Amino acid sequence: MIILGIETSCDETSASIVKEGKNGQCEILSNIVHSQISEHTDYGGVVPEIAARSHIQNIDKVVEKSITESGINLKDLDAIAVTSGPGLKGGLIVGVTFAKAMASVLKIPILGINHLEGHALTIRMVKNILFPYLLLLVTGGHTQLLIVKNVDDYERLGTTIDDALGEAYDKVSKSLNHGYPGGPVVERMAQKSNLNNIKFPRPLINSGDLNFSFSGLKTAVRREINKSKPLDNQMAYNICAEFQDSVIDVILSKLSLAIRLFKNKYDIQNPSVVLAGGVAANKKIFSSIKKVSEGEKFNISVAPQHLCTDNAAMIAWSGIERLRKEIKSTPIVIKPRWPLDIQNDVKSEVDIKV
Repeated sequence: MIILGIETSCDETSASIVKEGKNGQCEILSNIVHSQISEHTDYGGVVPEIAARSHIQNIDKVVEKSITESGINLKDLDAIAVTSGPGLKGGLIVGVTFAKAMASVLKIPILGINHLEGHALTIRMVKNILFPYLLLLVTGGHTQLLIVKNVDDYERLGTTIDDALGEAYDKVSKSLNHGYPGGPVVERMAQKSNLNNIKFPRPLINSGDLNFSFSGLKTAVRREINKSKPLDNQMAYNICAEFQDSVIDVILSKLSLAIRLFKNKYDIQNPSVVLAGGVAANKKIFSSIKKVSEGEKFNISVAPQHLCTDNAAMIAWSGIERLRKEIKSTPIVIKPRWPLDIQNDVKSEVDIKV
């Protein structure tokens, strides 16, 4: 089985050819990603109109390059899998419209894939991870703890009630007049911190549930920046370090609770915590999560960094996982908001048929 994956949900235009190899293993034949970071840097974040325009300008070239690099012919494709949500409406329309036209010409099936499912199943591209497993998903737009029970079967334990962690990193970096994306910037600056007496809140750390909140933390950071002006470099480093320590404390508190809940629900050998999304690139966050997980006798698993950020290989792989489970594809509807767990999939007024 050979699938073309297309991903245009945010600020990467990506296309990938993925093959189901021997024994069901994943073979990535190509995975082309055109990043728009340089186009959004001056704005300190993603501008939806600029993102959509860039997708329009690049999608045909990206798809063509993915096919060329894979060495396949178009007639070899069995299906096309395309991100149809959640994400920025303009980008989703570009990807889905292109995929539908291509599938129509080739007369092959098309599958609409939840972008979050792509992240949730990425680890199975590179490791033989069995269901169920505990997933910490942290991207630019989402911060969630889930139990991945099977393909198309997810239980959301907790989510952010306001801002996602990736967004918080971006806003902190912007408040310090530094670049986008904020994750790598804040991490690098935090490494230069010395001992300091700054103390930020740990939002919802004692709430007893598994939800996250980062808007108040962003406000506390902004307040400290304004109070400390003019801000020297060392103070900026210390602010980043305390912000990151606050984030880690909250994540570890919620993860520990989720692990206990998972243990109560499942009696399995060698349980796994899977870390997905851009946060996997943060060395301090990863090492902290690894320590807590292994202390609870859970394996910690993370995909290679290039598969943790947005890419089309994970979308193609989700298509393969769905097809071999014979999960029927419903008519594709673009969903800018699309919870991964079915019980929370309430139809949005902004769902779009293309």
